[in-house]
Amino acid sequence: FTGTDLVDGSCAHPTIPGKVSPLLPANHVTMAKGTGLVHTAPAHGMEDYSVASHHQLPTDCLVDESGFFTEAAGPELKNKSVLEEGNEAVIRMLQAAGSLLKEEKYVHSYPYDWRTKKPMIIRASKQWFVNTANVKAVAQDVLKKVKVIPTSAVNRMLEMLDRRTFWCISRQRCWGVP
Repeated sequence: FTGTDLVDGSCAHPTIPGKVSPLLPANHVTMAKGTGLVHTAPAHGMEDYSVASHHQLPTDCLVDESGFFTEAAGPELKNKSVLEEGNEAVIRMLQAAGSLLKEEKYVHSYPYDWRTKKPMIIRASKQWFVNTANVKAVAQDVLKKVKVIPTSAVNRMLEMLDRRTFWCISRQRCWGVP
């Protein structure tokens, strides 16, 4: 059968008893990138979020700010690190449910934190957006007062600020970029 045969279908969630997940088409899922069928985690990536938004799905985030499964992930996963013992726990759960077809080691292309050199997970967080010329003007004035090394970077940053139309005021990062 083809992927289109599965559209509008559903399946049981592999680790949360009683939860049903819809099977949805997504342009970013192709045979060239794998099987053509993948899970959707709306709180953990822009493409998945776009698919979920289009189909009015909730953006449940089962991972806390420290990278550990929350209580909503279930008692077998709660407080386990997603990138460490959480992976092993999910594999054991899939095996126990008879839902694991194949297991193999895979080096995932996680983004890495430039300071710690450790992989980072992407997760949704609360933020707000503004679209005002006032924010742009204030940001440009403040940037002119910042000591930037090398100084040639200031003009590039001012040009980037000038082109920016939307602003996300974020408290996610209290440190700078390299």
